[in-house]
Amino acid sequence: MSQAEIGLIGLGVMGSNLALNIAEKGNKIAVFNRTVDATRRFYAEAGALKDQIVPCETIQEFVAAIRPPRPIIIMIKAGDPVDQQMEALKPHLAKGDIMIDAGNANFRDTMRRFDALKDSGLTFIGMGVSGGEEGARHGPSIMVGGTEESYRRVEKVLTSIAAKYDSDPCVAWLGENGAGHFVKTIHNGIEYADMQMIAEIYGILRDGLKMSAQEIGEVFGAWNKGRLNSYLIEITEKVLKAADPLTGNPIVDMILDKAGQKGTGKWSVIEAQNMGVPATAIEAAVAARSISSAKGEREAAEKILGLPPVGEIRVTDRDAFIKDLENALLAAKVGAYAQGFAVMSAASNEFGWNLPMPTIAKIWRAGCIIRSQFLDEITTAFTKAPDAARSDRHARLRGHGQGDRRGLAPGGFDGCPRRSSGTGACLGARLLRQLPPRPRHCKRHPGAARLLRRPWLRPHRRRRQPSWAVGQRLERLSSHASGGAAGPSLLRHVQASHGV
Repeated sequence: MSQAEIGLIGLGVMGSNLALNIAEKGNKIAVFNRTVDATRRFYAEAGALKDQIVPCETIQEFVAAIRPPRPIIIMIKAGDPVDQQMEALKPHLAKGDIMIDAGNANFRDTMRRFDALKDSGLTFIGMGVSGGEEGARHGPSIMVGGTEESYRRVEKVLTSIAAKYDSDPCVAWLGENGAGHFVKTIHNGIEYADMQMIAEIYGILRDGLKMSAQEIGEVFGAWNKGRLNSYLIEITEKVLKAADPLTGNPIVDMILDKAGQKGTGKWSVIEAQNMGVPATAIEAAVAARSISSAKGEREAAEKILGLPPVGEIRVTDRDAFIKDLENALLAAKVGAYAQGFAVMSAASNEFGWNLPMPTIAKIWRAGCIIRSQFLDEITTAFTKAPDAARSDRHARLRGHGQGDRRGLAPGGFDGCPRRSSGTGACLGARLLRQLPPRPRHCKRHPGAARLLRRPWLRPHRRRRQPSWAVGQRLERLSSHASGGAAGPSLLRHVQASHGV
């Protein structure tokens, strides 16, 4: 019997789907799981793909089934379990064999493991896999970090299973040691920011305009046909239109308002702070998740402090107001992506990775969670001026003029995110708060009256600004938020291209 081209350890949901994807694309794969029953069950359910799968019940049998130099994907829980699995594998491997961690690992762990194997004859790849269960099964976005030589050994298999965008595979070698897992970490940080902004816009539509979940779903559906076309906007429409089969109520109203996290979002914030790069959108989104997870504390605080009144936003032109929200969301997304690329640029310099920014934008266009039409603009921007990631002076990525951003200044925006969203602190809200002051119909929380009589706690009064001043304020805010690196050039280019 011919040997397998690659091996995989860990037949959980992600591991099973990735193994089936590899087999379906014509690659023979050996599989092993710590629990023998899981291996037998996986093989029994593989159907027509059985001929491409070699089920193994011992480590020795598993290693012998793979063609040298042996690439072995480890798809198990991140952290100590990966170290333990590596130690169990080492005695059975030979020079040139490759261990591949495809989980959501901390890139610093990946760097440590890579360095630990340098003199052993073995090597290590840290591989970020984005797209969830569906991506693993039918085509993920894959971010590889390790030696270029080890990548070439697995390139054929990875290229065959990766998502495709206009026939281009969404997989790339990004640099040595932890480069792949770092890029995956920042991807997840941007994903958090993107989701938080969507939640804040949903809050404005629900609480400010008193729209139903179905109506808001229609709005997101319309946006998905235009400049905001993306996976997250697409599934937002589907979720908002879905009904609970038991009660008939919108499913979004039945879901507990409590979110967890696996660690990558938190790591993206920590590393941004370590490198001194402001990533305010990502920071606020991670904080929002942490606040949401403390549901018991929030409910206890509500009993003591109450909730601020939620006032309806009175607008003369509802359609124009919703259009302004679309523009605001686009601008906020630009800022979040710009911040993420600025962090990657700083990390590239610090760790000597020479991260290929145009390539990163390309492999995020399909398969991954943040895939969107907007990434085409980023790809174009970095392709025309790769140094945009390092110096604003060396790259002017404006395709057109600055464009008219007056649509970002609808009267009555300010203050609404504070009442209708979880934190009102994400970049979307930060952009909106630079706009005209709160309308008179928005009442202040009565519990704050006593505190606000103290001068040092009294909010600063801002004068209403003309629309042209709002554009200048947005420009300064975006430049500051992106840390002056990849952000400003990229932000102006995409804004100009879309006429925002």
